[in-house]
Amino acid sequence: MATTSGAGHPLPYDTYREAIERETRRFAETVGGADHTGAVPSCPDWTLADLTQHVGALQRWFCALLTRRVQEPPRSREVRLGLPDHARDYAGWVLAGVPEVAAVLRDTDPDAPMWAWGEDQHARFWARRMLFETLVHRADAERAVGRETDVDPVLAADGVDEFLVNLPYAGLFAPDVAKLRGDGETVAFRCTDSGAATGEEWRVRLDPDGFRPLPRTGGDTASGPDTVTVRGRAADLLLLLYGRRSYQEPVFDVTGEVAVLDRWFAHTAF
Repeated sequence: MATTSGAGHPLPYDTYREAIERETRRFAETVGGADHTGAVPSCPDWTLADLTQHVGALQRWFCALLTRRVQEPPRSREVRLGLPDHARDYAGWVLAGVPEVAAVLRDTDPDAPMWAWGEDQHARFWARRMLFETLVHRADAERAVGRETDVDPVLAADGVDEFLVNLPYAGLFAPDVAKLRGDGETVAFRCTDSGAATGEEWRVRLDPDGFRPLPRTGGDTASGPDTVTVRGRAADLLLLLYGRRSYQEPVFDVTGEVAVLDRWFAHTAF
C-alpha cells in the first residue's frame, strides 16, 4: 500500500534516530520537575507517573524487538525494565534509557526484514513508530503541566502519514477500526503550513468492506470533491488524528459532511 500523500514518506532513518533522542529528552525534562500524581487530560485515568512508565517501558520493548529481529508476533511482552521503586525517579529512568535506545537504533539495519504489526515489515517500522509514540506522549505531558506544544512540521506531516498508512492494521489493539466503513465517502486531511509541509494532503475512502488510504494523484481527483476535508497545520492534524484535538477547534477549517468526520473519529481511537 502506498503512502497517501506521495511526498517523500517515510523520512530517512537517521532522522528518526536523532528525533527519538531529542523527543525522549524533552519528555523527560517535561515530567522531571512535575507532580508525578498529576492527571494527564489527554490520557484519561493516567497520572504523569503512569505516562512516564508507559513511555520508558514502550521504548525498552521496542528495543527488545529490534535486538531480537523478531520474525513473528511475540508471545510475551515481558522485558527487563529496571523500573525505580519511586515514581519521582521515573523521569530519570526514562532519560537513562536514551543511550541504550540510541545504540540499538544505531546498530540496526533499517532494511532488515522483521515482523511488525503495520504495513512495513522491516526494522525501520519500529524506529518510526517509536518516534511518534514518544512525540505524541511528549505533547501529552506538556499539556498536563500547562506548557505549549510545538512540533516540527516535517516530522508532524510524516506522523500524519505514518498514522494513516498503518491505521488499517491497527485492529489488533484498536478493534473499532475494523468497523470503520462507508459507501465510498472520502475524508481528506490537508496541511496549511508555510514551509516543507505546505500543500501535503492525505485522503481515505470509506467502503462497505472497510477503508483504505488513497494514493495522491495530484490536484483535483477524477472522482470529484472529497466528502469532508480538514485543513490545518501539520502539527495540529497529527494531534487531531491521535484524539488530542477536536476538529471543532478554530485552528481547523472543515468543509463538507461533518457526520462522516464524526464516524471517522468514533472508530479511530489509537
